Amino acid sequence: MSSKFDSYQKRRLRSSYFSVVISIALVLFMAGVLGLILLKSGSLANQLKEEVAVTLYLKDDVSKEQIENLRESLLKEDFTRQIVFISKEEAAKFYSKDLGEDFVSYLGTNPLKNSIDIYLKADFVAPEKVKEISDRFQKNAFVFEVSYDDILVNSLTKNIRKISFWLLIACAFFGLIAILLINSSIRLSIYSKRFNIKTMQMVGATKSFIRRPFIWDGIRLGMLGALLALGGLAVAIYFIDQKISSLQLLTDYLTLTYLGLGVVAVAFIITWLSTFFATQRFLNLQTDELYY
Repeated sequence: MSSKFDSYQKRRLRSSYFSVVISIALVLFMAGVLGLILLKSGSLANQLKEEVAVTLYLKDDVSKEQIENLRESLLKEDFTRQIVFISKEEAAKFYSKDLGEDFVSYLGTNPLKNSIDIYLKADFVAPEKVKEISDRFQKNAFVFEVSYDDILVNSLTKNIRKISFWLLIACAFFGLIAILLINSSIRLSIYSKRFNIKTMQMVGATKSFIRRPFIWDGIRLGMLGALLALGGLAVAIYFIDQKISSLQLLTDYLTLTYLGLGVVAVAFIITWLSTFFATQRFLNLQTDELYY
């Protein structure tokens, strides 16, 4: 009879552990998906910003040597990601193709100018910074005119800030839910052993001695849940990359590293704290309070 009861208790314990691990894994999976969106949104925002270019239209009397010196000086600037030189002849070909006719032959001269497109680094794509760069080159002796899409820069900056703000709010909200759900799962697991905790305390075991195995059990369950969550995220990331290859999820090792470490860290911290406070609560209860 005793062996049957022991077997029943072990099955209940395994079932309890299994449900806790699955609960933790599901919560961490959802948190990981949100973390991936947050991390990747920053990368996508930077990619969009780095498509912004400031165009320098050069004066007609600027020599090839002077143009080359200007290009070399631009490459040394902190804000420069890439520069593209477009000669007036190349520009004429582009415009002629768009118009469907050779306007140079019609006009008898090429009115276009040599230009340099400066593609900026993401950190410098903000209205005030782009304007500062534009004003600076407007005073350059080689530059006839500086042009950039002011409306695009303002719209891009405003929308990215707005989206980032709401993403942070959503991640904070779901992060709080994740903490509460994992905490509840751990507390239920500890609740089933509350009499064991009180028995150990009554025979003279210290609080730290009693807490230690429970904390290690909680952390172990958290790590198992984290491994399952990471497995689910790996499958999800693989299929997303197959469908939307432009995101380059599988080759973005930095984002994947941050995501993996974040999931493991969240699992460790939440399960450790939840187990600590749950055991502490039952340690502080009187024996007759355990039944309520």
